Amino acid sequence: MKILVACEESQTVTKELRELGHEAFSCDLEPCSGGHTEWHICGDAIVEAYSGKYDMMIAHPPCTYLTVTGNKWMKPEFADRFPNRPQQRKDAIEFFIKLYNAPIDKIAIENPVGIMSTKFRKPNQYVHPYFFGDKHSKKTGFWLKGLPDLAPTSMVEPEMYVYKDGRKDPMWHVETMKLPAKERTKARSKTFPGIAKAMAEQWTK
Repeated sequence: MKILVACEESQTVTKELRELGHEAFSCDLEPCSGGHTEWHICGDAIVEAYSGKYDMMIAHPPCTYLTVTGNKWMKPEFADRFPNRPQQRKDAIEFFIKLYNAPIDKIAIENPVGIMSTKFRKPNQYVHPYFFGDKHSKKTGFWLKGLPDLAPTSMVEPEMYVYKDGRKDPMWHVETMKLPAKERTKARSKTFPGIAKAMAEQWTK
């Protein structure tokens, strides 16, 4: 199959699809960090999604303005500090829906818990990396079209960091806190290996 992996610069999912013999291409405004520039389209994911060239698309639209953790910045007391947030959120919602409505038979849109459940519709399913052998907790939703829910492959216990007051935080979240802002965003947006492998194997059958 010819597959578009939209909004992916790491090429984690693209590589898994290529391993199975599919003609997969990552697409992002950023250059790829996965090492295969020949498989990367540096450009607008919407343009590619509407090009009519693909049998399937797996998309990871940016969640900065969609996630529930960003709701606090929408409060009136932050209006002076972040005056563009309402428009940025509106643009992010439109981008997400445009990807979902692309003329491709099989589509999966990935995003964490956020406002798309109310602004669009609830996801078909939520999963965690620890459903697929990676010892991390990160609730992730999939909005699917023409594809089945992902089935867990290897349930493991997630690793959590426990603060002195008893609060728990996923280890991956704590470990990435030390990174510079741009690197932190990239690191947190990467798909965990187990989920990427499950996507490639289950959605291309």
